[in-house]
Amino acid sequence: MNVEFLDTNVLVYSLDPTTPDKHNEAKTLVARLATEGTGGLSVQVLQELVWVMTRRVPRPLAMTTALSVVEKLMLWPVFSPNAADVLLAGRLAEEARLSFWDAMIVHAASELGATILWTEDLNPGQIIAGVEIRTPFAPTRVSER
Repeated sequence: MNVEFLDTNVLVYSLDPTTPDKHNEAKTLVARLATEGTGGLSVQVLQELVWVMTRRVPRPLAMTTALSVVEKLMLWPVFSPNAADVLLAGRLAEEARLSFWDAMIVHAASELGATILWTEDLNPGQIIAGVEIRTPFAPTRVSER
């Protein structure tokens, strides 16, 4: 299976309509991954999603609504890190010159066997730990779909 990993920011945009262009792009991507069964996440992404969607967006969700979203996303492959993953991500952060949290996301994507990481936090086209970085918010080439 070809896993495509979603970073928190893409999921937030898919749920938060206050930025219409990004909302539509992210919503389309999430729907495609759900339909194809190719989306992947991590516990970190789910934790951040709950926090952001209940506290940081212009129109916060009720906790019960946010947890309902998590229940649906739990059906996707979800990487659950252990203590050794903290060390591996820390080393990746140094090697690839990433923030620790971005390195945890890249590491999680790699551990799930993802070939693509959808995010707006890293440089599109870059390949880190065997994972290609893409953003749904930039013009795409036909070969990217």
